[in-house]
Amino acid sequence: MTIGPNGEKRPADPVANAHLVASIAVGDAEEERVNRGQSKGGKKGARSRANSLTAERRSEIAKTAAKARWG
Repeated sequence: MTIGPNGEKRPADPVANAHLVASIAVGDAEEERVNRGQSKGGKKGARSRANSLTAERRSEIAKTAAKARWG
């Protein structure tokens, strides 16, 4: 099984993959995700990091990002 762009399990064979996609579109099958809990962990980490930063440090990070973005 190969892994799709959003973490889905997909067959490596193109014909089997097409059959699976058609089955999902019709509603006969459901997609099976490999890594469902990773986005939750990332959101928790971002929130805890934001809570631990001071206002000055957040401002420094934002200024650095703006300089990198707008040059």
